[in-house]
Amino acid sequence: MVVGRSTTWAYVRIISGTILGGVLGFYVMDRLEKSYKEKMNERLRKYESDLKKKEEKLNEFAEESL
Repeated sequence: MVVGRSTTWAYVRIISGTILGGVLGFYVMDRLEKSYKEKMNERLRKYESDLKKKEEKLNEFAEESL
């Protein structure tokens, strides 16, 4: 009977560890994905504003040359 209890306890520990590890892994990856996505959105906004500034400078030079 003692062997059965320890085997059952081992299965419970393995299953609960697997579930908790999966939840923790999902949470960590979700946080990483959100922070990466926000960082990329910020880079895109910065790139678009720089592109707009360059375009405005080109328009100014084009108007001056006319």
